[in-house]
Amino acid sequence: MRIGADDVVIVTGASEGIGRALSLELAERGVRLVLAARNQGRLDELAELCEARGASCLAVATDVGSEPDCRALVDRTIERWGRIDVLVNNAGLTGWARVDELADSRVFEELLRVNYLGAAWLTRHALPSLLRSQGRIVAIASVAGLTGVPERAAYAASKHAMIGFFESLRIELADRGVTVTIIAPDFVRSEIHRRALGADGQPLGSSPMQERRIMTAEDCARRIVTAIDRRERLVVTSMRGRFGRWFKLIHPALVDRIAASAIRNRY
Repeated sequence: MRIGADDVVIVTGASEGIGRALSLELAERGVRLVLAARNQGRLDELAELCEARGASCLAVATDVGSEPDCRALVDRTIERWGRIDVLVNNAGLTGWARVDELADSRVFEELLRVNYLGAAWLTRHALPSLLRSQGRIVAIASVAGLTGVPERAAYAASKHAMIGFFESLRIELADRGVTVTIIAPDFVRSEIHRRALGADGQPLGSSPMQERRIMTAEDCARRIVTAIDRRERLVVTSMRGRFGRWFKLIHPALVDRIAASAIRNRY
């Protein structure tokens, strides 16, 4: 069943990249949108754009790396609309550094807290309402969560953890009407690359990617909305990612070389 005007949808990481594009795409359906990110000003700007497209919006400044913030986001949503139908765990951080070049090992903790723990905390607090609505949980993971990627070990580990959590949760909820959709994008044009943590633990400030060669956030958002409508199990957005997932079973060394080449060529 398609997401419609009666549905309450939470999107984290809504202020930029995939989250912003996804929010604008969902707004066309006239849904009740809860927009969450750390920057209230950017959320308010996005809320205006979404409302112009037909959505009703609630913008809540949220740091998903804080469990109290995750709990407060759920509470604000229930207070406003009384229910949650779709939870999109999209907020995330990335990193670009070889492990042997890291000057600050806190990068591991930071990426785990935002990419994995934030999604786990928020889902836990939203789950009672999602069970009542027989709703949908969406986890925006990464191809890097399915196979190792050089220079992105900390990021890949956090996305492996995220996928493991949501695959386990799917089994727990199998007979309770709540579905779990995992999205594993390949590289997507997004501000996240400019904010990637480098070897010194600080944001890079510029994207290391050849962004003209990779999927746009808008294309990715349209694919995600289709997956939510269909309550799909797993979506890998690139042919390379789908190939690698299966070929890894019979020729893992080749998949390692493909991953190394993708990073070396920044695509």
